[in-house]
Amino acid sequence: MTATAHFTGDANPYGGGDPYADYRTADFPFTHLVDLADRRLGAGVIAANDEFFAERENLLKPEPAHFDPERFGHKGKIMDGWETRRRRGVSAVQPHPVDADHDWALVRLGAPGVVHGIVVDTAHFRGNYPQAVSVEAVSLPGSPSPEDLRAPDVKWTTLVPRTAIGGHAANGFAVDAGQRFTHLRVNQHPDGGIARLRVYGEVAPDPAWLTALGTFDLVALENGGRVEDASDRFYSPATNTIQPGRSRKMDDGWETRRRRDKGNDWIRYRLVEQADIRAVEIDTAYLKGNSAGWASLSARDGEGGDWTEILPRTRLQPDTDHRFVLPAAVRAEQVRMDIFPDGGISRLRLHGSLTEQGARRLTARHAELGG
Repeated sequence: MTATAHFTGDANPYGGGDPYADYRTADFPFTHLVDLADRRLGAGVIAANDEFFAERENLLKPEPAHFDPERFGHKGKIMDGWETRRRRGVSAVQPHPVDADHDWALVRLGAPGVVHGIVVDTAHFRGNYPQAVSVEAVSLPGSPSPEDLRAPDVKWTTLVPRTAIGGHAANGFAVDAGQRFTHLRVNQHPDGGIARLRVYGEVAPDPAWLTALGTFDLVALENGGRVEDASDRFYSPATNTIQPGRSRKMDDGWETRRRRDKGNDWIRYRLVEQADIRAVEIDTAYLKGNSAGWASLSARDGEGGDWTEILPRTRLQPDTDHRFVLPAAVRAEQVRMDIFPDGGISRLRLHGSLTEQGARRLTARHAELGG
């Protein structure tokens, strides 16, 4: 574990104006990866020992933490994060908490995977953040309860050892555990508040589940698909196109800036493994005056293979789910979508099934990661 950007100490008290003006952050090398703790993937904070001032569920909100200096309730200042009460010692003679005292929250990852980076965000917690944090991880099958996770025989792996952090800051940690995990335990020492938790990594799906499904979305984030590159991410990230479910608003898709040249925009995807694609969906939901005008798809099998057009340049309608059955199954590991000339789409779905070789490689990878 390496602290990528290290902040310690209090931030200045809020003095008015933009509350993010003095926010401490950095460019982390892992934030282009999937947030495995994204609520849209099914992540959740399933238990916490204390949430007196602010609920644990706030940790996984997708938007940045909000701060309202005038908002107070019966328990005190209402914060947009997870905040516990102040810990105390056992007596007037020993008024301070001991070194082992801490608060904890159990987080179910939305998709099991390999964690490469964690951000513990203390935005707006200027003098009430934890002195230190630590993060542990475990991989358990099925849908374990909080009691299952807290059983004495569960063996946790430390991803972030107890480390001092700063208030009103994005505290980033690079992780190199090389294992597949399903749940995290976030500890704050001894108490305090955390605004957001982000867990960046690569999805490591269960090959037995995908094999049982037969036909599934080969490029979906939850199944292990990913965006490798894109020409433009000006308004919204290309990864949105492979999020679960239909888009719920305009910025829940991918939208590029307006082109003033004769080029076009594109996204390149990596499928979960080698597979046969049989049907395609291109959805422009909520993109009305800014949807892509046309789209085409190309595929290739392996890094050295040739790109083959599988869907010719096709007119797209605004706010519409377009469905295409391919004339024959297309074997591929990568797919490129080109849109013309610019604009956006909300979702891409590539329906098909793993090849025998793809299934073997996925099963081998699963075993390698301890699945």
